[in-house]
Amino acid sequence: MTTPASGALSDSELDRLHDILEAGNAAMNLEAMDGYFTALICGPVFVSPSQALQQVLGEDFVFEGNEQASDCLGLMMRHWNWIAAELRRTLAEPHVYLPILLEDDTGVTQGNNWAKGFMRGVQAHPGSWIDLLNSEDEGGALVPMMMLVHEHDPDPEMRPLSIDAGKREEVIKMMIAGATRCYGYYEAARREGVMLQAPIRRHGPKVGRNEPCPCGSGRKYKHCCALNLH
Repeated sequence: MTTPASGALSDSELDRLHDILEAGNAAMNLEAMDGYFTALICGPVFVSPSQALQQVLGEDFVFEGNEQASDCLGLMMRHWNWIAAELRRTLAEPHVYLPILLEDDTGVTQGNNWAKGFMRGVQAHPGSWIDLLNSEDEGGALVPMMMLVHEHDPDPEMRPLSIDAGKREEVIKMMIAGATRCYGYYEAARREGVMLQAPIRRHGPKVGRNEPCPCGSGRKYKHCCALNLH
């Protein structure tokens, strides 16, 4: 059967992509990839999808052969396009992009990997997100992502208050809504064609948690872009 060139991935295709990423020990799993793609698409800086695919797979990923490589990259590209199309819908109608959130072994949807993927996308170009972070109206859009990123942080000061099952469901809902808000916030820049193409930021020098954040927000690093994504 010929694989369609566009549209949402079917459950079987998502399962196949999940298995390929897991077997190849990719840098991100399916959930983190979804969050990462979403952030890059939401942001004001144009990122080549090919760069994003490379970051998801990581430097050490090896395909079993050309057929698997073509299959995997095609599925990833289709998913990127689907996220972009779903987010565009939110501008014209009361629609919310529903992310891929995997259940753990106990059947609970944690959301941590999606949040980490999204914030890794923000961290790819941290300076371009400064105005949103400083916005009185929209700055809180990233708070639920940061809560889930730092939920199990080894530094007690970085952890949010304990997240029980009911609160987790609420945080995840806020996170989904926050992503849509981010997309809408930067729509003017995209519409005016002022988005700049830039390479994805990789790993830079480590910054002390109490030092000024390198994104230029004026906040301490631990209260801004500090991420534990490894």
